[in-house]
Amino acid sequence: MPVTGGGLFPVRRIFCVGKNYADHQAEMGDAKGTPPVFFTKPADAVCSGGDIPFPLATQDLHYEAELVVALGQGGAVYGYAAGCDLTRRDLQAAAKKTGAPWDTAKALDNGAVIGPITPLEACGDLREAAIRLSVNGERRQDGRLSQMIWPVTEIIDNLSAYFELQAGDLIYTGTPSGVGAIARGDRVTVSIDVLEPVSFTLV
Repeated sequence: MPVTGGGLFPVRRIFCVGKNYADHQAEMGDAKGTPPVFFTKPADAVCSGGDIPFPLATQDLHYEAELVVALGQGGAVYGYAAGCDLTRRDLQAAAKKTGAPWDTAKALDNGAVIGPITPLEACGDLREAAIRLSVNGERRQDGRLSQMIWPVTEIIDNLSAYFELQAGDLIYTGTPSGVGAIARGDRVTVSIDVLEPVSFTLV
C-alpha cells in the first residue's frame, strides 16, 4: 500500500476490532459494556479505493469508517491510515443468530479499503482526531478516536496475547455509530484529521 512521502507498505495480515465504540455497540443492539472482539480479513481483501465491484451474495452492504494501524518491525506502530471495513450485514446477522463465524460477512473481496499510510512521525497526536464518513457528499458518520473503548495501545496489547505481531500487519480499530447501507453508484469518502482521505465508488 502507498505511503505518504513515497514508498510502499507490504501487507502481511489484517486484524479487525469489532464493537470498539460504545455508540456503535448500542446501534447494533449489543448490551452496554460488551467487550470488543477480534476478527480477521484475508490480506488480499485490501483495496486502495477507486471503483469497487458490488460484492456477491448480499442485499445489505454496509460501510464502517475506521482508523487503520500499520505495524512495523517488532509490532511497533509504523503509521496510520483512514479505512473502511465493508460488511455484508445480512450475512453477519444470519451468522450471529446461529453462532457461526463471520467469515462470509467480513472477509469479502475488496472489503478492507485503506488510504495512503502516514508514517507515525508525521501524524502527531491522533487521540482527539475526528473520524468522518460521507456517502455522495452527505455525512453519515462523525465521531472521534477518543471514543474508542480500547485505544490503540490496548488493542495492540490484547492482540499480542494471541498473535506475534510483525511488520506488515494492519489493524482496523473499529467504527463509531452511523453505519448504514450503500448501493451501486454510491461514492464513499472516509477522512480522519491529519491523514489522507480515501474514497471509493461501488460499481
